[in-house]
Amino acid sequence: MATTRTQSDGDPAVVLLSGGLDSATVLAIARAAGHTCHCLTFDYGQRHRFELAAAERVAAQLGAASQRVLTIDLRAQGGSALTSDIAVPKGRDADAMEHGIPITYVPARNLIFLSMAMAWCEVLSAQHLYIGVNAVDFSGYPDCRPDFIEAFETAANLATRAGVEDIAPVHIETPIMELSKGDIIRRGVELGVDYALTHSCYDPNAHGRACGGCDSCILRKRGFEDAGVADPTVYA
Repeated sequence: MATTRTQSDGDPAVVLLSGGLDSATVLAIARAAGHTCHCLTFDYGQRHRFELAAAERVAAQLGAASQRVLTIDLRAQGGSALTSDIAVPKGRDADAMEHGIPITYVPARNLIFLSMAMAWCEVLSAQHLYIGVNAVDFSGYPDCRPDFIEAFETAANLATRAGVEDIAPVHIETPIMELSKGDIIRRGVELGVDYALTHSCYDPNAHGRACGGCDSCILRKRGFEDAGVADPTVYA
């Protein structure tokens, strides 16, 4: 599924847009840098499917030139609370979230997403690929680390025509990598992000209301508190 909107005149960039708080902020940062933003969202069988509608809302609100939703069935491999019938952990404290890899980690997810995004960059002759990975307020995911991003960028540019022929080698932009959740929210507010449109919860109820207890909800709530910004999330 692809949604096309009015094009702008900036250099093209591909933005991985989940519909969550971080990726919405990254889209706003890419737009502020003058890029024509093409958003890529994945329907990968995630239990928190409300984020797909959130991604469409965010792309429209922040003036993306286009949004594409790709379907990849990661439920087939399982191994994660987000893609199989495994309980989502609730009520973990900061120490628990900072140590170990939680069951909400989806095996190789960012590796897969970045590969697909890199392919679209090559088609669009885009030299910028934005992703909202973060090494400060995160849940221990190995594919959010700076070392992984750097290594992937090197490998991907060796695997594409655009990179090998030096036509349009791609740089992976990680503008919120070193920001706290509070700083991310403050930056987004400065750039006009409407966080009421976003969805972060890993285990929402049938009406899309956030559980309030999963790692993502806890980090989101803490971020709004630290930023001194009212949390617009509707909790169950």
